Amino acid sequence: MDVMGDKATLLETGRFAQTSDQARPSDFVEPADFVRPSGPDEPGEAAEEARQRLAVEAGDVEAMSVLGAMLLRRGDLDGAEPHLRAATAVGDRAAANNLGVLLHQRGYPEEAAGWWRIAAVAGSAAAAHALGRHHRERGDEPAAEYWLRQSAEQGHALGAYALADLLEHRGVAGAEQWMRAAAERGHREAAYRLARALDRKAGSEADAGTDNGVASVFLEEAEQWYRQAAARGHRRAALHLGAILEKRGELKEAGRWYLTSAKDGEARAACALGFLLRDAGDTESAAVWWLRAAQDGDGNAANALGALHAERGETQTAERWYRAAMDAGDDNGAFNLGLLCAEQGRTGQAEQWYRRAAYAGHREAANALAILLLQGGDATGAEPWFSKAAEAGSVDAAFNLGILYAGRDTEEDAAAALRWYERAAAAGHTEAALQVGMARLRDGDEQEAERHLRCAAGGGSAEAAYRLAAVLDARRPTASAHELGESVHEKTECEEWYERAASQGHRRAQVRVGMLAAARGDVVEAARWYREAAEAGSRNGAFNLGLLLAREGSEPEAAVWWTRAADAGHGRAALRLALVYARRGELAEGQRWADRAVSLGPEEVAERAARLGDVLREELSA
Repeated sequence: MDVMGDKATLLETGRFAQTSDQARPSDFVEPADFVRPSGPDEPGEAAEEARQRLAVEAGDVEAMSVLGAMLLRRGDLDGAEPHLRAATAVGDRAAANNLGVLLHQRGYPEEAAGWWRIAAVAGSAAAAHALGRHHRERGDEPAAEYWLRQSAEQGHALGAYALADLLEHRGVAGAEQWMRAAAERGHREAAYRLARALDRKAGSEADAGTDNGVASVFLEEAEQWYRQAAARGHRRAALHLGAILEKRGELKEAGRWYLTSAKDGEARAACALGFLLRDAGDTESAAVWWLRAAQDGDGNAANALGALHAERGETQTAERWYRAAMDAGDDNGAFNLGLLCAEQGRTGQAEQWYRRAAYAGHREAANALAILLLQGGDATGAEPWFSKAAEAGSVDAAFNLGILYAGRDTEEDAAAALRWYERAAAAGHTEAALQVGMARLRDGDEQEAERHLRCAAGGGSAEAAYRLAAVLDARRPTASAHELGESVHEKTECEEWYERAASQGHRRAQVRVGMLAAARGDVVEAARWYREAAEAGSRNGAFNLGLLLAREGSEPEAAVWWTRAADAGHGRAALRLALVYARRGELAEGQRWADRAVSLGPEEVAERAARLGDVLREELSA
């Protein structure tokens, strides 16, 4: 701790209570107004002490004060007291302050306060600070504020910090002003707390959604104060500085500050450093820091170790660390235990752990519990857990509620499903946006449908991309006949969405892309997409591929694809096969496919197939 004197500042000494990152100002009394000896080395200090003793013998009052301070710092209270009392008797305020420190250490706080008052009235800022702390510890906050303000207004850093802490505790204006004053004078805890206040302000501005640059200004200043406190060895400031730098993508410097903080014993920094190392591919080093943090009680690190061992198939070790996370108060431990049990088919235990985490407010555990209950056929039990998770902000739970309501028959349930889908879609859930888009299409609200389909398609939904393309396709004007010298066909947005869906394996989109390619004369491209769709099980793709091959003169191969399509229930393909076999003279086979086409339809196909079947039967019976 820094101890202030009228002429100089003492070095820190282990004899007096030290301020730690966690210490409150009320946890210590500052030994103040000591005079620093001339040299830090022991021989020099001994020589200085001898010189001061000679001066004391000659009646030098200042030497009495300095010698008393030297002995007090050394812990020689019996030797220090007579010198300090002698100097105090002739009005030395530094001696009065240090005598207060000595008496406080001996267990006489009231007598110590008396001497601090004498020194403070004489103008000692350090004594005023000590006296203010004394009054605050006894609950006399008005007196504490008076003396702390006296100290702070004289430029005493610890006085300014203690005053700021008192004002903040009382909810009185001016706390930030004095906290800033202390920080500017090098008080590291003040710098840290000022940074935290600015950080919270930045968060509030960001949450308010006002994009006026105020949040970034607060955050920039917070970073400066974090940096100042961290440079002075404040481990939590180093942790928060690392977090800011990591968020900004400056991972190397973030890692340095995390390391500094972790080495000073900050478990959260060790955990964060572990995640940085894991993301860089160094899981072994990450595990070392997670282990260190977990052993210091960090639940997040214990969870990370559990996940690491689970990935390696070491389930017993993973379970042990998940339990350690729970013991550290981290509900993720119970949730992760539930996941582990579910993966192993231990459904009963999974439900138990999900419930524990869900009752503690873990929203994803509530969603997982609801899914487990639903899979077991308990829709009634699942619904309230879905609701609880959704209300707590789980996007997946909101979507799942939509599915649950959509599976019911009433209009009221359909409306409820749409509300939950909309809620999930607003939070960026791709499949929910698709469901809202489809619902709006059914309602005829094409503009809203397009908006949601674009969101879902942009999020990677092939079905949404296909349906968006279909909406745009319906708006396209009829293509005019090609003229000589016409420019090469350029793909429309509609075609681009079809192709995006097709490239994701959407069979109907693949057929549609093939049709568009065929329409512009690109037979090779059309055949490629038809074949992809057909091989994925699309009967339309198989039928269209057969048409393309037949036009190119490959009727035998076309018949193969039409057979595949007809077997899958495609009526037109069955009719085509009937015609093929009739032309070949295989009347019985032709009649069989004609009868198949009649049963498959549609109506137009069934009528043609019936007429063809009648003709073939007549020929067969002739």
